[in-house]
Amino acid sequence: MAHRRPTFVGLTGSIGMGKSETAKMFAQLGVPVYDADAAVHRLYQKDGAAVAPIEAAFPGTAKGGAVDRAELSKHVTGNHDATQRLQAIVYPLMADERRKFLEAADKNGADIVVFDIPLLFETRGETNMDAIVVVSAPSHIQRERVLARPGMTQEKFDYLHSRQMPDEEKRAKAHFVVVTDKGLEHAFDQVKMILTVLRDQRRAEENKHDA
Repeated sequence: MAHRRPTFVGLTGSIGMGKSETAKMFAQLGVPVYDADAAVHRLYQKDGAAVAPIEAAFPGTAKGGAVDRAELSKHVTGNHDATQRLQAIVYPLMADERRKFLEAADKNGADIVVFDIPLLFETRGETNMDAIVVVSAPSHIQRERVLARPGMTQEKFDYLHSRQMPDEEKRAKAHFVVVTDKGLEHAFDQVKMILTVLRDQRRAEENKHDA
C-alpha cells in the first residue's frame, strides 16, 4: 500500500478561548502538535532566522540579537501596512518550520498531526487542513481570561480581537468545536472523541481504497 501522509488537523480559536490548553491535550494523547506561536518565538529569539530581516524592516526592534516584541508591537499595532510587511518576512520562515515538523512526524509514523495556528482562518490556512477544530468559550469568559494576562490592556485586547474572525463564524466553519468553559476534564473528553472520529474516518478511507 502507498505511504499515506498523516491527517492534518487545524486547531484554532480566538485569543483567550483555551487553545493552548487544548493543544496540550492532543500532545498528551500522543499526537504531534505544531505550535505556531512557539515557532515565532524560535524565529524571534537570539540568533533566530527572523531577527536580521525584522531589524532591517523595523530599525531598533532587535535588542541583544533577539527581536524585542514590545518594540516591534509599537511599529505594527494598528498599522496595516507594517503588519503586512512583518507577515511577508515571518510567514515564509514559518513554512520552513512546518516542513521540518512534518518530516519528523512522518518519520515517526504519526497518523494525525495538529497545527495549532491562532489566525488559521484569517490567513486562509484552513485550505491545507483535512479537519478543523475550533476552541470556543462565551465572550465574557474570553474577556476575563485575556484581561487577566500580565501587560494586557483593554486597547490591546480590542486590537487583537479586531484582527480575528468572529467566534461564531469560526464555529460555523469548524468540523469540531471544543468548548472550554466546562472544565478541563470535559474538554479532554471532547479531544478524545475527535481523535476517535478522525481515526475511524481514516480507517474507513483506507478500507475503501484497499477494496
